[in-house]
Amino acid sequence: MRTNVFFYAALFSSCICVFAQQQPLDSIQKLDSVYIDTKISIGRKHSGKMVTVIAEETLQQNIGKSVAQVVNEVAGFEINGSNSNNGQNLGYFVRGGKNRQVLIIVDGVPVNDASQIANDYDLRLVPVANIEKIEILKGASSVLYGSGAATAVISITTKKASKKPFAVTTTSIFGTDKSAEDSKYAVESITNAATLSGTAGKFFYQADANHKYSNGISAIAATEGEEPFEEDMFNNFNGKLNLGLNMAKNITVSRFVAIDRLSAGFDDFSYTDAHYVSTTEQFRTGGHFQWKFNKGRYIFNDNYNVIKREIASSFPAKYDSKSYQFDHYLQYNFHPQLKAILGLNGNFSEMNSFTIPFGETQFSEEVSSDTAKFNYFDPYVNVLYASGFGGTLNFGVRANIHSLYGTNWVYQVNPSYRFEAGNWGVKLLGSYSTAYITPSLYQIYDPIYGNSTLQPEENTTIEGGFEISKGAVFTLSALYFQRKEENFVDFILIDETSFLYQYQNSQAIFEASGVEVELEVRPFNNLNFTFNYTYTKPDERFALRIPKQKLNANLSYQPDNKTSLSVSFQYVSDREDRFFNPETFESETITLEKYTITNFAAQRQVTKNIHLLLGLDNIFNTEFEELYRYQTKGRNIRLGFGLRF
Repeated sequence: MRTNVFFYAALFSSCICVFAQQQPLDSIQKLDSVYIDTKISIGRKHSGKMVTVIAEETLQQNIGKSVAQVVNEVAGFEINGSNSNNGQNLGYFVRGGKNRQVLIIVDGVPVNDASQIANDYDLRLVPVANIEKIEILKGASSVLYGSGAATAVISITTKKASKKPFAVTTTSIFGTDKSAEDSKYAVESITNAATLSGTAGKFFYQADANHKYSNGISAIAATEGEEPFEEDMFNNFNGKLNLGLNMAKNITVSRFVAIDRLSAGFDDFSYTDAHYVSTTEQFRTGGHFQWKFNKGRYIFNDNYNVIKREIASSFPAKYDSKSYQFDHYLQYNFHPQLKAILGLNGNFSEMNSFTIPFGETQFSEEVSSDTAKFNYFDPYVNVLYASGFGGTLNFGVRANIHSLYGTNWVYQVNPSYRFEAGNWGVKLLGSYSTAYITPSLYQIYDPIYGNSTLQPEENTTIEGGFEISKGAVFTLSALYFQRKEENFVDFILIDETSFLYQYQNSQAIFEASGVEVELEVRPFNNLNFTFNYTYTKPDERFALRIPKQKLNANLSYQPDNKTSLSVSFQYVSDREDRFFNPETFESETITLEKYTITNFAAQRQVTKNIHLLLGLDNIFNTEFEELYRYQTKGRNIRLGFGLRF
């Protein structure tokens, strides 16, 4: 039952105490070392890329939010749908690109859903509470990460087992889940996370369980004069068990099993209320092996996942996919200034799909894994040279040996130069990199829209920029990028009389460009300000839902070593969207208005084992749209506590 008691309790709690980490928190924290851009841990001053690292402290502050909401504050990113109903499908718009051009990595292994049209992975399946850090690399990165790494790589590292023999951590977040039009406040969102982990001698273990439930807002917003649509439920459960062994001082091996189940209600595409449900079930298993030796290390990571999706709607469908991916590589240090990576990445994917034919009541197989499957093996080499006079060169090459498309080559060259000017450091950087995206199994084998003659897409990115820094007090960076797409897999109308569409490679060349600016200022140890601005000029063909201008700002303050406060601000400029008008049976274009969102977060460490959290999202209750006619979140409150033993 809805009540205003929760709202007043939240305001009262915010006046009394807030919970903080022992260390300063930044909205987007940049660390002193990076890994994702070379697969070698190096100092930021030697990196020729603008890498963003979202640290555990920031993620802890955002428990109750989704990974997509956190990543949506990174320069160059627009995660469309992240501020809508929790069950809304996500659009990964980075540097004018789409979902299939963004690669998700979990614990060193690319993950994908082979039954998805874009072969992408659903970030909603990854709970924030389990993550240690997120590293983000923008630009074509197929040399190190393979197919799909065309506009960005999002690398997620999950938390490690406690060094204690026995440790328990729990977090519970209670919050509202309301639109801007809703004036009542009630607990309609609950997030729970629990971890049991420890280390006993050479053996370590970790068990995680996460659950998130919300039922406050509809997927589609009712128009003026209509009765409010019913709320659409979101229910997500995640469980994972990881066991490992430190076999020797320099050898570590671990294996895991994980299950995930996600259910999301949604409405009809005709913008009418409906009781449809999309359900995703996932089983994953895999592991990690690391051997460190005097001149380097050897890594083997792998992941096997089975995903089943069912859509209960007026067009019911079922999909299931299996994929196995591995990445193993040898890092060898020829010299303190010269290091190299030699690796092999592999992927085995297959899918099935089922629909109910018109006039029938039972599911029938449309696509069979007997034919809808492929595999590829990618040998690659990458070399990092750091000179003694401030110059760094990162370069590499990969061959994608595909069961359907033969061999495709990609390259990258990334020089940078850093010099000191008094107390200031100046870094100049540039890069030329290529990427490819193999067509998905759906695009190849779907009986209506598929095309077995499709060829991989090709992407090229050129970057140039600078970074000016003064210790940990000041950092300013600016980067210009230009991206080119060839062989784009397009959805083309091939028969107007029957409205028949098919996936085909476009002969046109598409280009996107833009500027990304980032600033971090720390005038005092307990005060930190971060800011980023993105200007994107996408190709007109792909400009839908992509803002030309977007900025994020965050001010965090730590009055003492137990308390932290932060205020964040986001501005998104006008965007265009296209929708299907069910009355005229035509697609129409509409402009979505610009908007701003302001959030507040606070934390306090009450005792050694207890901490509290408060979040006020969209403080000014801004009404906005991410997608035409789809509901978004208004002012919402999160209150939580954590226990650690």
